[in-house]
Amino acid sequence: MNAPSGSAALGLIPANPLLSDQLPGHRLDFSHDQPLRLDCGVDLAPFRLAYQTYGTLNADRSNAVLILHALTGDQFVAEPHPVTGKPGWWDMMVGPGKTLDPEHYFLICVNVLGGCMGTTGPRDLDPAAGRPYGLSFPMITIADMVRAQVRVIDHLGIDKLFCVIGGSMGGMQVLQWAAAYPERVFAAVPIATAARHSAQNIAFHEVGRQAIVADPDWCNGDYLVEGRYPHRGLAVARMAAHITYLSEMSLHRKFGRNLQNRPSLSFGFDADFQVESYLRHQGSTFVERFDANSYLYITRAMDYFDLAAEHGGVLADAFRGTATRFCVVSFTSDWLFPTAESRALVHALNAVAANVSFVEIPTDRGHDSFLLEEPEFWAVLAGFLNGCAEHRGLQRR
Repeated sequence: MNAPSGSAALGLIPANPLLSDQLPGHRLDFSHDQPLRLDCGVDLAPFRLAYQTYGTLNADRSNAVLILHALTGDQFVAEPHPVTGKPGWWDMMVGPGKTLDPEHYFLICVNVLGGCMGTTGPRDLDPAAGRPYGLSFPMITIADMVRAQVRVIDHLGIDKLFCVIGGSMGGMQVLQWAAAYPERVFAAVPIATAARHSAQNIAFHEVGRQAIVADPDWCNGDYLVEGRYPHRGLAVARMAAHITYLSEMSLHRKFGRNLQNRPSLSFGFDADFQVESYLRHQGSTFVERFDANSYLYITRAMDYFDLAAEHGGVLADAFRGTATRFCVVSFTSDWLFPTAESRALVHALNAVAANVSFVEIPTDRGHDSFLLEEPEFWAVLAGFLNGCAEHRGLQRR
């Protein structure tokens, strides 16, 4: 298998996020007198939330599904991305005849707080200073992201979500929703995630953050003001993170030790191997659509996530008395969020007699399996949702 060409030097592709007013989809603006209280103690105002919807909300508003995106995702779940033109990140899962069918469900996805695809984040204008926030943007948490999403759900007039679903950081948001707003969540599907970020995952994030801040074009976070951009640092951060989304088996199957467009070793530091070229491509294309400071803030929000710590160190207490139905999913080759962490979550749910199903999907594709073609995963999820719909009395259109 040939990897994408790595001949271009990292960081030469300029970051090109569209202005939020130019993005397709929906925007919800909150004024100075509608602040969002953050865990760090700051009242954020004004602010904007960008979101996308698919399908139609039924008459009794009972078919709403909130899709929660991961670290580098956004609200464009099932349509060409407005910056890259690539298919939506969950195009395999969302669409007519697919597991999350807009003919049956009203699907919502909100760009997370601190993001860079329309929702207020560090690249946006600080109205008090008249310049981009940069590092003056307040620190955010997973709970802050969820509180912002509640504003959207309230705006749409939805009292109770049929389902909240997401993988990786999206799964963390699912758990936060289920713990903080159990009365508003009928079903919850946390996928390839954990109730807290491990030391290993914090370590990987710190490597990425240090790659960004070490780039001289980062300018202490003020690169937009200076007319510069830390392309190289952000690209390296993406390369390091992308390795954790895969598995040794999948890397070997895709690339092995195959050379990239050459008959023999170059005895230099160009991309001799296909896997090197592939990672360089991942890094250079990522900087087209993502903001470096957003990467710092969102990875830190993941690191801070610890649901048990919010409940006296007892994870089960986060879900005590819940009536939400859970389907917890893990993948055998996921070493970023291994199955042991999903089992710990299931044990906590069992301890409070929650309604929980658990499945470990056999695959060699690693953490990103939830984004890929995994028919067994699709079948399990379809079965769970169909059972929930029947129990909820959800009428199919």
